[in-house]
Amino acid sequence: MIKGRIVGTGSTTPKRILTNKELETIVDTTDEWITRRTGIKERRISSDGRGENTSDMATMASLRALEMAGISAETLDMIVVGTVTPDRQFPSVACFVQKALKASKAVAFDVSAGCSGFLYSLSVACNAIATGSCKNALVIGVERLSSVTNWEDRSTCVLLGDGAGAVVVTPTADRDGILSTHLGCDGNFWNLLYSSDGGSKIPEILDTVEGKPFHLKMEGSRLFKKAVSSLTNIAEAALKHHSLSSADVKLMIPHQANLRIIKAVAEKLSIPMDRVYTNIQKYGNTSSATIPIALDEANREGLLRAGDNVLLVTFGAGLTWGASVVNWSF
Repeated sequence: MIKGRIVGTGSTTPKRILTNKELETIVDTTDEWITRRTGIKERRISSDGRGENTSDMATMASLRALEMAGISAETLDMIVVGTVTPDRQFPSVACFVQKALKASKAVAFDVSAGCSGFLYSLSVACNAIATGSCKNALVIGVERLSSVTNWEDRSTCVLLGDGAGAVVVTPTADRDGILSTHLGCDGNFWNLLYSSDGGSKIPEILDTVEGKPFHLKMEGSRLFKKAVSSLTNIAEAALKHHSLSSADVKLMIPHQANLRIIKAVAEKLSIPMDRVYTNIQKYGNTSSATIPIALDEANREGLLRAGDNVLLVTFGAGLTWGASVVNWSF
């Protein structure tokens, strides 16, 4: 049976670091409160004029993934981008990435699934590989959440950041690779996390942020409970599908939304935190980009070895969620 396997990872984040202390000058909050409630210490904020728009970051992450994979952009058959903050409503971010990479053979399109965008995109690419319609795929998660942040809402502006991550996926008939991806959705809960008409005032210290004509709204307490239950259930289903237990998981890489959510899910799955990768303290919630950024960092830090079982789990607006079991290839 042909399936996809990851052969290269890459990521990038903007240069501008916004600390919790700086946020204290923007909204009524404290470093202590943000850290205790979310686990976040700082986040990266993209700037106009620095080559840090959505497609720029997606391209940079892709180049790093392609370099690691040893694959040229000209051989790509597909580029799939998970994002909710594209440069333009259309064309897609993927089309801009295709142009920048000169990947003229690749079909290119975006997937909108909130913070689950990367795993949804990975599923699309793997299905194309399994059917034989694609050989080399580039899957990207990228966001400029700073552009849809309401900087006057202290409950959400402390959470969000910008960045991009990418993976190169190729076919394999071996036992390793992306064993399966399981997805879920329930539109009945759309109003727990959504975009609302009307932009927000950009604080003076962030005057290089490009604001969009809408901003994010969230009902945090209900979303927290739904996230924990959905992440736990989809992760258990994915492991059970392959007759695996939590003891078989070398590393869990969850969506980096809130450290309390991550710890609650890890506890329910009986996975100790020393086998859970977190970088939320550095980047905050970068939506579709959190998992591929974390995956790239874990890979480059030497935390993954061939044959390791890696569990990816995510949850986002829609509401959407998903899990993928990866038997690491290199």
